[in-house]
Amino acid sequence: MRLTVLGSGSTGNAVLICAGATRVLVDAGMSAKETARRLALVGEDAARLDGVIITHEHGDHAGGLRVLLKSLECPVYISGATRDAYIREKSRHNDEPRRRAEVLRDRTEEISSSEDFRIGEIDFHPFTIPHDAADNFGFVATAGGVRVATLMDFGHVTTLITERLRGCAAIVIESNHSRDMLKACDVYPWELKQRILSRTGHLSNEDVAVWLRDGFDGCADHVVLAHLSQRANNPDLAKFTAESALRERGGLFQPATRITLSHHKEPTPWIEL
Repeated sequence: MRLTVLGSGSTGNAVLICAGATRVLVDAGMSAKETARRLALVGEDAARLDGVIITHEHGDHAGGLRVLLKSLECPVYISGATRDAYIREKSRHNDEPRRRAEVLRDRTEEISSSEDFRIGEIDFHPFTIPHDAADNFGFVATAGGVRVATLMDFGHVTTLITERLRGCAAIVIESNHSRDMLKACDVYPWELKQRILSRTGHLSNEDVAVWLRDGFDGCADHVVLAHLSQRANNPDLAKFTAESALRERGGLFQPATRITLSHHKEPTPWIEL
């Protein structure tokens, strides 16, 4: 298996996971043009995708889907609740709900956040994560005995999340904000700060550090920090906080985990597993 985070942040999120001849795009939060460009940068073609998974309806994860589907032949894997919420999402264009409903007609494979599904050579094992969306989920993808996980947009690490991440070779996880930077951010109104800090909001650098120190099993060779806020976080701070937490782990054997930063403007290098 191999993966790359094509882009991650408030301006749009997308991850590409490959195994053998199977290529799956996870979320379509960037414009169709930008998604195609990022795919080309990593040597892939949107026309060769075997499926698009939509984890939840928010614009930075699904905003580019409608236009992107015009150039794809593969199905969209989406839950019924997320599909309905995606169609109803507010838009500047009054006919956007009709357009979304039309483009999804006969193009969807309905999935559940609690039932496994398969795309080509990859098995997906979704699980619910806490966020203020209709049916948000993370998942573990497996192929050839290798497990990789991706989960973004969630407010706290649950017992279920900790258990599902065990035994993964690579984990893409949100590290959205520094709590102090968020509280000091003049651009965000207090209502937005409260939403982000809530248990159904976004995961902080500090939350990731607690998980790495106390809940992480140390198996993953790669942990990719994703969905970094451009206004309430600093990439160097996020990476330093995560790496410090790894060093603070007790026990005789320290994990050899590499912390990688995702970017909102460019893909990460391929992670080969």
